[in-house]
Amino acid sequence: MKRVLPVLALTVAGLIPVWRYAPSHGDTTTVEAAPAPAPAATAPGATVLTGPVVATEQGPVQVEVTFEGDRISAVRLLQQPNHPQTEAAVPTLIEETLSAQGADIDTVSGATMTSEAYKESLQAALDERAAAPDPPATEPAAEVLAGPTVTTDKGPVQVEVTFEGDTISAVRMLQQPDHPQTEAAVPTLIEETLSAQGADIDTVSGATITSDAYKESLQAVLDAKGV
Repeated sequence: MKRVLPVLALTVAGLIPVWRYAPSHGDTTTVEAAPAPAPAATAPGATVLTGPVVATEQGPVQVEVTFEGDRISAVRLLQQPNHPQTEAAVPTLIEETLSAQGADIDTVSGATMTSEAYKESLQAALDERAAAPDPPATEPAAEVLAGPTVTTDKGPVQVEVTFEGDTISAVRMLQQPDHPQTEAAVPTLIEETLSAQGADIDTVSGATITSDAYKESLQAVLDAKGV
């Protein structure tokens, strides 16, 4: 029994190096598409267009462009190679795009494939924006304001004014004396108001009282509008 113990000890000692230096599996390098950053909030009326996916040896590249009118306000990568040189190049590509307001930008040294794919996807988004019809022009919302009632010897006078922006687009009488001279004067007063775009108009002969009351009610509306 005394002789067996050394043999067992040597056997165990010989196995330890074999276990310690067991061959390991070789590492494999895989280039995957990096996750896209979260989209920023877009301004009302902004247009967001996505370029096509461009395949490269490093991985896919896809650009998303935000337009405010015809101006490029933001760019982000929806897909890009998960590679240090690409990650370093992307901020430069985006900065140059915003500065140039187009795809006529330089290739970033060390990231040629990514740069070329970026510009291809970007140019496709720009072409799509250029081919899109312009949205129809929207007229400013009309605003209707009524002036105060001005009492005269002939009867009450009250004006209502319609504005489109700061422009007087229409005037009508809410109250006026039931008198032939007033009825004859009102169209002239309204026509002059639209022409002058204000209350600096002439008094209509034969309808002085109505004219003065009309201008008073009209001026109060203009003051309320701030024009």
